Amino acid sequence: MTNAVTQDASLAGAPEAKKEKKPFYRVLYIQVLIAIALGIVLGHYSPVTAADMKPLGDAFIKLIKMLIAPVVFCTVVSGIAGMQDMRKVGRVGGKALLYFEIVSTFALFIGLAVGNWIKPGAGFNVDVSTLNSKAVLDYAGKAKDLTTTDFLMNIIPDTVVSAFSKGDVLQVLLVSILFGLAMSLLGQRGKLVTDVIDTLSHAVFGAVNIVMKFAPIGAFGAMAFTVGKFGIGSLIPLAKLVGTFYLTSFLFVFVVLGLIAKFTGFSIFKFLKYIKEEILLVLATSSSDTALPTLMSKMEKLGCSKPLVGLVVPTGYTFNTDGSSIYMTMAALFVAQATNTDLTLMQQLAILAVAMLTSKGASGVQGASFVALVATLAVVPTIPVAGMALILGIDRFMSEARALVNTIGNGVAAVVIAKWENELDEDKIKVIR
Repeated sequence: MTNAVTQDASLAGAPEAKKEKKPFYRVLYIQVLIAIALGIVLGHYSPVTAADMKPLGDAFIKLIKMLIAPVVFCTVVSGIAGMQDMRKVGRVGGKALLYFEIVSTFALFIGLAVGNWIKPGAGFNVDVSTLNSKAVLDYAGKAKDLTTTDFLMNIIPDTVVSAFSKGDVLQVLLVSILFGLAMSLLGQRGKLVTDVIDTLSHAVFGAVNIVMKFAPIGAFGAMAFTVGKFGIGSLIPLAKLVGTFYLTSFLFVFVVLGLIAKFTGFSIFKFLKYIKEEILLVLATSSSDTALPTLMSKMEKLGCSKPLVGLVVPTGYTFNTDGSSIYMTMAALFVAQATNTDLTLMQQLAILAVAMLTSKGASGVQGASFVALVATLAVVPTIPVAGMALILGIDRFMSEARALVNTIGNGVAAVVIAKWENELDEDKIKVIR
């Protein structure tokens, strides 16, 4: 038990855990940085070999995804079971959803505003008939099935077991909340089960700690594949779009989230330094899933209460998609501009309104942001969906920024809502002030 707790503290990078300083080459984020650099070099000089490294990145991502369901279940159940006021669970969830919707909508507006200002697609003068839209059709098939009703129904699993076998975070969260509430209502009679789950959570985080030792290998494989498969040169024709998107993401993190952090009482710069391992993992793998278990643990060690973290962070992975929101409105404008499609103000607002729904509805679908964008463009028939073929090739490069902003945004959200609910340890939070 003591060993598991020690592993958990080590994993979370707890500021109060004083350890003997490791040699720089044994620090996880240094190893990941080196792995990313080696992946880029291999991808540039030996693209065929680099493309074959894909299984390394895929295997690491699968290992992390394998552990997400038990991490969420143990964290949420043990947290809620210990809460006396069940109304607080509903209040925290309601505040989280309100915060997510406000910030994500603001991100949509920013993507729309910057797209209109810089006009990354202007001057392309693309003839839609010359585009190979075959690859887009696969995404279009998924997009046409996206409805609000289907999304809400998908939150409910067919069985309790299927929620864990599918690894759907929202389904696992629903099961966890119901189970946690049941344990809380049982009171002392449920204490034995609660203690077992609490002990199990230490073992689960210990397993996460073991898997994270393979992070450099996963980062190397994922980055080598990306550069080897697509090549840095593939960015050149669409460099303006990629550059605009990264600039907008940068400004959103440091200006919008920075101001939110400032009003909450902490520094966005120190916060980013605190979660640097998660940032590097997301950057290398282009997936925010790889950071979920350790991000939750770090938010707890930062002083956010365990049940609040268990509710806010997993829910945010579906509802608080700031990076995806910026991408959707900006990419929609890019396709319109590149194909010389003039959009009225009402059409642009329609895109924004629909994107508020589709950005959530595509959660859990492979290539979720791309699928959601295709679904969004369907509301404005004047924009040729075939134009999506223009950005399909560089979507992988843009997914890195999307995942980064989503991850950072969810970490900030956990601290903000913990502050609102007086569920924040003021002594522990000092590390990012």
